[in-house]
Amino acid sequence: MSPSEDKAQSARNYAIELARFNDSMRAAGVNDIDRYYWYHTIDLPALGLSTPGMYDFRASVQAFKFPADMTGLTVLDVGSATGFFGFEFERRGADVLCTELASLEDLDRFPGQETSTLLNEIQRMIVPHSAEELPSLVRKYSAQELHYYLLDGPFRLCSRFLKSGVRRSFCTVYELSAGRLGQPGFDLVFLGDILLHTLRPFDALVAAAKVCRGTLIAAQILPGKPEDPPAMSYVGGDDISRDDISWWLPNEQCIKQILLKLGFARVERIGTHEGILRPAGHPYTRGIIRADRACTALPAVC
Repeated sequence: MSPSEDKAQSARNYAIELARFNDSMRAAGVNDIDRYYWYHTIDLPALGLSTPGMYDFRASVQAFKFPADMTGLTVLDVGSATGFFGFEFERRGADVLCTELASLEDLDRFPGQETSTLLNEIQRMIVPHSAEELPSLVRKYSAQELHYYLLDGPFRLCSRFLKSGVRRSFCTVYELSAGRLGQPGFDLVFLGDILLHTLRPFDALVAAAKVCRGTLIAAQILPGKPEDPPAMSYVGGDDISRDDISWWLPNEQCIKQILLKLGFARVERIGTHEGILRPAGHPYTRGIIRADRACTALPAVC
């Protein structure tokens, strides 16, 4: 089977899994379940189900080296989407606050770039070419509808069936502050695949650092080699009508040096996580960088 045939089969398998999941959720009383998109795979033990997420971190979460026991820790999960990491931190005992955009209008964009362009690109990424012939995966939404069925609704639904106490605040990464979030700081701040979606990754790191009193963990594509000089690669292209909502890829040394200059005592790459993006069938790899204010930030890992 060729790579293109493999991806098409992956999309078909995903569509079958999605249909079965939706049937079970309708039986549980969720009548609009066919409208949902699932960014994360999340186990829902009360239903004996797992959400059909694009990203499944269940097997790779150990790569992040989070403490097994996070009792008493305060955690900020920035850009939480469906909420896998927020719910995982809660499962380990942490007091968790997640942030997400209040609207897709808040997405970073180039001057002159219309919301309709961003909506088309988001839905193109969710439903890749290999899955376009599967009608159950192809939907058209307004900005408000897509925000709900991709970001807000799935989080609320998982929270309901998990009986979760994870809180959520709506703001951009640039707006992170003690006043906005309602507490002076967090023991752990987590940034998963956030920086590449910002036009101002430096400002995003500054804002996250300001509310971090212990440990910051960032996971994303790290271009080049670990020993390369600090740099950022521009990946936004030159066509205003096309955009993967990705613009900058800071390399490992760039992120490390910025975080050290922002006052973290120790910054290191602690590993990578990888998996297969569904329904596209594309493999992905992300580097994981950890920054500590002091070695006592998360004692179980130091």
